[in-house]
Amino acid sequence: MSRAFVKEDERGGATFVIRSHGTHPNYVTPAGIERLQDDLAAAQAAGTAQRAEYLEARLKTMIVVDPPAGTPECVAFGTVATVREPSGAEHRYAIVGEDEADPLRGRISWTSPLGQALVDARVGECVDWRRPAGAMPLTILAIERAE
Repeated sequence: MSRAFVKEDERGGATFVIRSHGTHPNYVTPAGIERLQDDLAAAQAAGTAQRAEYLEARLKTMIVVDPPAGTPECVAFGTVATVREPSGAEHRYAIVGEDEADPLRGRISWTSPLGQALVDARVGECVDWRRPAGAMPLTILAIERAE
């Protein structure tokens, strides 16, 4: 489960932070919906009613989007982009739905600033990732279909 939804209470127990639902479509990858259904089953089994209710509501609005067929020409929902920072560091980012995003594992929401910077970019292009710390140029090295 993504730790983005969890915070510790004063006694050390986990409470779930419920995010507001955006106005954009609630896209999810096929692998993401499977993970979220597993999370729902685990929340129900654990008796975590708040988390289970949140997941049930979100699952009802999800639109499953299959990754593009073949080799993608540009970064899109369901693709993985390999990028290089000016420092030379390289990263792989899968473009996924809000509820399946896990930045620590390289899964970035298509609605996030990084996701928005990458979507529609092609190999060889440089995009600006607008961050609070300032814009960072990223060069697209490769694009592949997410599995």
